[in-house]
Amino acid sequence: MDKKIFQKICAIVGPDHCSRDLEELHCYSYDSSRETFLPEAVAFPESTAQVAALVKLANDHLFPIVARGAGSGTTGGALPVAGGLVLSCSRLNHILEIDCSNQIAIVEPGVITGEFQQALKKHKLMYAPDPASLKFCTLGGNVAECAGGPSAIKYGVTKDSIIGLEVVLANGELLTTGTRTEKGVVGYDLTRLFIGSEGTLGIITKIITRLLPLPEHKETFLLQSSSLKEITELVAVILQENILPCTLEYMDNTALRIVSDLLPEPLSNDIQAMLIIEIDGSTKHVMEQSDRLRSLVSGQNSYTLQQAETETEIQKIWLARRSISQASFKLSPYKTNEDVVVPRSRIPELVSFCEDLAGDLEITILTFGHAGDGNIHVNIMAADSSPEESTKAIKAKTALFNKVISMGGSLSGEHGVGIKKSSYISLELNKTSLMVMRQIKNLFDPNNIMNPGKIFPENMQNDISPGS
Repeated sequence: MDKKIFQKICAIVGPDHCSRDLEELHCYSYDSSRETFLPEAVAFPESTAQVAALVKLANDHLFPIVARGAGSGTTGGALPVAGGLVLSCSRLNHILEIDCSNQIAIVEPGVITGEFQQALKKHKLMYAPDPASLKFCTLGGNVAECAGGPSAIKYGVTKDSIIGLEVVLANGELLTTGTRTEKGVVGYDLTRLFIGSEGTLGIITKIITRLLPLPEHKETFLLQSSSLKEITELVAVILQENILPCTLEYMDNTALRIVSDLLPEPLSNDIQAMLIIEIDGSTKHVMEQSDRLRSLVSGQNSYTLQQAETETEIQKIWLARRSISQASFKLSPYKTNEDVVVPRSRIPELVSFCEDLAGDLEITILTFGHAGDGNIHVNIMAADSSPEESTKAIKAKTALFNKVISMGGSLSGEHGVGIKKSSYISLELNKTSLMVMRQIKNLFDPNNIMNPGKIFPENMQNDISPGS
């Protein structure tokens, strides 16, 4: 990127809202994938018009442009792998409208997810998706990756709460998708196309979200077990017994031990796994469902069911759950973090496979996550950075992915593909599917400026090299 182009960037956003300083560029060179790629410049637009002008400039001069939220993604989706311009959404951070009557909101992509949820509580409304990083991740990033979270079992993932978008296309033109209404079937569903597209088709500048009434009541339970097999089998049984939790989270023994100091009470030595179960709705409904849960596990010696009595206890439980990913670095800094999905009934098989795999390769593997929808986080912990340990981690990841696909599962439930899974997606997607997706990418972004190098395997990346 030459000086003249950077001057044009400054003219669009103002000299105080763009930078080529090396210190600043390093701040936008990494995300939670722990990979690093240095951009050539970073810009901080404050309006859709500025985003459109920046994108048009990139398309005219053939340099890459990568939209960035909070950089909390784990698969490298926000990394500028081909250099170019990082477009930070940090100034596009306004809640534009909360329509209580129609239960929708319009927000900009830089709004922090947790802050949005807090703002809605004042209106007795909720935005259902609740990723673990909600205190710092952004709604734009959530949409780009189709983020999930513990509440997905009842309320779905991000795509289930988004009804419309405003998107700047690669040529700088503005596209609006969806409606403000619950129904609307005119034309193709372009909203769903952009959700989960990881910024490779356009840059989202406005989001229309579906809202729900805040539940009247909620109860939180911890279900501990001395048997990993039995507690994972119980997940499918709970749902078969017509109990529909709003949260059904699973943690294995290793995950529990690394956050045990955060839990309300000490763990006994025989505990092998735990479920966090939450039930919400009307008070009557919650009481009925809670009684059904108690009846289900009563008289079974391998289970201990505890109900959280105070808000402090509930906060401690969730602090522990949301801290697992970071706490895993206590075991080793060399982590491979996967978010595979399998049918709920096959969670016991997956967990058992991971235990055997860890033993066979002599590597630590912990499992936890959203058991209610089969989305299990598998953390593969190499002991060090040696070639031997790195090889073990790669073997474990490859074996895991092959096993998941053989079980009718998916390589990712919420983290996306980015660069970390791109070489594996042909395990899940056939040649025709990949070809159609590549054609869609080429249609929307013929010059390959929009977050190039993501999703597709290296041998499918567009031959066009931005900036050539």
